[in-house]
Amino acid sequence: MNTISSISAFHRLLSLPEPKHPLVSVINLSESIFLEDEVWKGFVNRFYCVALKREVKGKIRYGQQHYDYDKGVLSFTAPNQVQYLDLQNMECGSGYLLIFHEDFLLKHPLANTISGFGFFSYAVNEALHLSEDEENNLIEILQKIDEECQYIDRHTQEIILSQIELLLSYSNRFYERQFITRKNNNHQLLVKFERFLNNYFDDEQSAEKGLLTVHQIAESMNLSPNYLSDFLRIHTGQNTQQHIHEKLINKAKEKLSNTDLSVSEIAYILGFEHSQSFSTLFKKKTKMSPLEFRQSFN
Repeated sequence: MNTISSISAFHRLLSLPEPKHPLVSVINLSESIFLEDEVWKGFVNRFYCVALKREVKGKIRYGQQHYDYDKGVLSFTAPNQVQYLDLQNMECGSGYLLIFHEDFLLKHPLANTISGFGFFSYAVNEALHLSEDEENNLIEILQKIDEECQYIDRHTQEIILSQIELLLSYSNRFYERQFITRKNNNHQLLVKFERFLNNYFDDEQSAEKGLLTVHQIAESMNLSPNYLSDFLRIHTGQNTQQHIHEKLINKAKEKLSNTDLSVSEIAYILGFEHSQSFSTLFKKKTKMSPLEFRQSFN
């Protein structure tokens, strides 16, 4: 796997001069020419990237469905994620790339909080779509970052990172807005999610496949785990793992109250390798052990 380890190396691959700052850069896509290089067939980099691509035309794949958009598209990637770029079918259009090396965050609070922005883990097809006004607001921030890159002194890091934090906060707001406004598609996702949970436990697949994981559900819905959890948290108040636990406990209650199966047998049916793990989770969620719950029905 190829590695793009520096901002300078990335600039060279885009036929650009050396960056103003070694650890952060705002790239104008209209001035970039992607070199024909094997690196694009599979690579990881050491920096965060926020891509604001303007004048995007045609259908955009978003989650499970396609949507028509002719507005801007904002997408995010984090360091060490495998990426592929098909130069033969790529239309750069216009827009900007904000890239900043992971080392640029050292000794700054953003180094600890940036992982809280779930969209850095989203797949490209889960990009954020913006109105023209929203695009222009973010472009103003990018321009301020670009201007500040020419001043490398003891204030540079703080000023640039404060602008990056502002950009990420706006993006967070826009993502939440996007979740809420996609009512019809959101309803379909919620129905599909609930159906998957019900089918998994009703068919007792967990006895053979083990405990259901967030990754399994997200993969079945063609979504990233972080995106699915953010979506569910906004619409239901619970993330994916909490929904799994809730379904597990409800199924356990059914079997404890309606069957003569032992606690170990119920744990196995629900996918637990060790019955003690099941008992611990059950007591944590209900304040009673499985046997105490069963006895309350007798």
